[in-house]
Amino acid sequence: MKGGRNQEGYADPTATIAVGRVAKEEREQVECEAADKRAYDLIKVLKYIIKGAGFELTERVQVKDTKTGRVYR
Repeated sequence: MKGGRNQEGYADPTATIAVGRVAKEEREQVECEAADKRAYDLIKVLKYIIKGAGFELTERVQVKDTKTGRVYR
């Protein structure tokens, strides 16, 4: 579907809306996966720094993504 039109060239708003929603969901999924990776990497680095400084982590690390509001433990 090109430019919101079907194969015959007529406007197809229903399909345009559906394709837009699917594309939005895919973008949100990619953003969520990127945030998950950033949080994982951050916690890994924090644990490395704590260990390198001669300390031991005694409780779980908890961080909150300011952009998504998601909490990682």
